[in-house]
Amino acid sequence: MLRNQFDALRVAMKTLAEQIIEVKLSCQTPDGLPDTSYKGEVIANLMLSYRHMEDASMRIGKAIQAYEGGRSVYDNKPTGAVKTPIGE
Repeated sequence: MLRNQFDALRVAMKTLAEQIIEVKLSCQTPDGLPDTSYKGEVIANLMLSYRHMEDASMRIGKAIQAYEGGRSVYDNKPTGAVKTPIGE
């Protein structure tokens, strides 16, 4: 049951993200914003909102992963750190 709630949250976030993009596109039309608006600021904040929705969806995905006892595929990959003889 909890997994269904996680999935519902991700669907809601995706829907909201799509709506944010629709609003952004509407703002970019000639009649989208009044002349007194700070168009760049409006669009920038809408894009930030979209990115936050993407991040929130990813975080719910990480919660699902933890809930299911899984590990990230990145947990087993080397970090790319190189051992050097300095200080040995």
